[in-house]
Amino acid sequence: MDFDGPDPNARIRTLNATDLGRLVAIDAQHTGRRRETWFSARLARALDDSAVRVSLGAEIDGTLVGAILGDVQYGEYGVAEPVAVLDTILVDTARSGQGIGKALIEHMFRNLGALNIEKVRTEVAWTDQGLLGFLAREGFTPAPRLVLERGLG
Repeated sequence: MDFDGPDPNARIRTLNATDLGRLVAIDAQHTGRRRETWFSARLARALDDSAVRVSLGAEIDGTLVGAILGDVQYGEYGVAEPVAVLDTILVDTARSGQGIGKALIEHMFRNLGALNIEKVRTEVAWTDQGLLGFLAREGFTPAPRLVLERGLG
């Protein structure tokens, strides 16, 4: 996926309940799966009145064409300071390369800066070179933490 290049027609806004279908459809373009239950729960969390607004959508001509979903965590994994966690970035494949991802990230950074949040974390598959490259261009670097996992089988 290539997220570069500004699109002046993109309007960045908060997500709303009617965005669920487009979120699922855009995600399915990339994953080949329809994760309605996951996105329904994620969108409900993003719309919760007590949530810090990290999740955003990008629309062009009234159609959702991209989104960022995340939240702010306080003290997870022994980290004392608040940190924003970006768990999803989506761009409609028809809009790839038009700056939708860049616009979403920049808007999210401005919002978080106004809240005095100083760090954003995310995880990326090592093999997803397109997304790794995009995040590197947006200033992300490897964190000084190592994620460990163990199979249970």
